[in-house]
Amino acid sequence: MIEKTIVPDKETIKSRFPNKKVLTRPKAIIECYQEIPCNPCETSCPFDAIIIGEDINTIPKIDYDKCTGCGICVYSCPGLAIMNVMIKNGKAYFKVPYELLPLPKVDEVWLACNRHGEVITKCKIEQVMPPKKTNYKTALITVSVEQPYLYEFSTIRSPYE
Repeated sequence: MIEKTIVPDKETIKSRFPNKKVLTRPKAIIECYQEIPCNPCETSCPFDAIIIGEDINTIPKIDYDKCTGCGICVYSCPGLAIMNVMIKNGKAYFKVPYELLPLPKVDEVWLACNRHGEVITKCKIEQVMPPKKTNYKTALITVSVEQPYLYEFSTIRSPYE
């Protein structure tokens, strides 16, 4: 229960994901679990795929038929609560926001962490989009992990710490 642990349980996490068949193409996954006044994801989406509506406190919903996985919402979320996900060839590819230095480099192997910050496996850095190339202050890092970690993976940690 998120109110007690601050971390959602697996069923709550799964409820934010579409059917795996939808994830054959990149899709945004929004992990907003509380009603707070926020709507940059909705206003930044050029495809009108994110719906909050009139009440700015409403938890965002995604129209996966409209979502292209472009990543603009990932950059615009001040809570770092959005990532893009795609499944391909037995791997899950995540585009995650990252705001620490140094940035990872393509082909490096980093540590994959769950929502508790615990290391769950290793991940490969597939792409790095630094802030200076995106006009945002957040980098967008694409990583791959084995598909069984689809609902567990949340972020990356440097193996050099």
